[in-house]
Amino acid sequence: MATESASEPNLLPPPPLPSPDPSSSAGSGPKFPFWPLQQFQEFIPCVTSHYKVYEDAFVQKVKDNLMIAREHPVEVGGTAVAAALLLMRGPRRFLFRNTFGRFQDEEARIVKLEGGLKELNQSLDKLKKENKNIILRASFGEEELQRGRTKIRDAGHEIQRLSNSIYKIESEAADFMDDLRALPGRNAIKLRAEVASMASDLKQQRHELDKQIVKIAEYGIRV
Repeated sequence: MATESASEPNLLPPPPLPSPDPSSSAGSGPKFPFWPLQQFQEFIPCVTSHYKVYEDAFVQKVKDNLMIAREHPVEVGGTAVAAALLLMRGPRRFLFRNTFGRFQDEEARIVKLEGGLKELNQSLDKLKKENKNIILRASFGEEELQRGRTKIRDAGHEIQRLSNSIYKIESEAADFMDDLRALPGRNAIKLRAEVASMASDLKQQRHELDKQIVKIAEYGIRV
């Protein structure tokens, strides 16, 4: 098919209007100073020829478009149907909802998600601060625990030392009791009773100390 530039004729601008006759003056009678009748009649053929050129170009353009429509009926038909649908209110609304409307919905969702993300970031910052404070308190507590374990261990050593001392005193009281049994008389009997009471008290105190040592061992602290 010939190109569009080849099918269109060269459109020339219309000829300039004839200038008025300078010999015509205001005193020459009731004539038309700008458009004398003879000059107007001479200009009509030029206008007619230019009109014919434009008419031929328009007709050729219509023929070319009809030829394109005949060679590509599917594309032209689809374009016509699409244009007709766009002119109808229902399809136009449907197209708007599924294109621009969807874009607006997605934009609203994005704005909502951005707001939710901002709230999550704020919550995360708050949790980070709380976590930092908790870790700091736990560190202080761990330090206190370490100091407490040290104090408990030192106390356990003191309890163990005291328990050993009581055990030695109990041994000495048992030896003293044996010596008193060899002595006759009321005074010896009275002393044996006092020594026996003291030995029983020492034994009870040692048992209490041993319980504390066992409790310290349950905390995982070796004494």
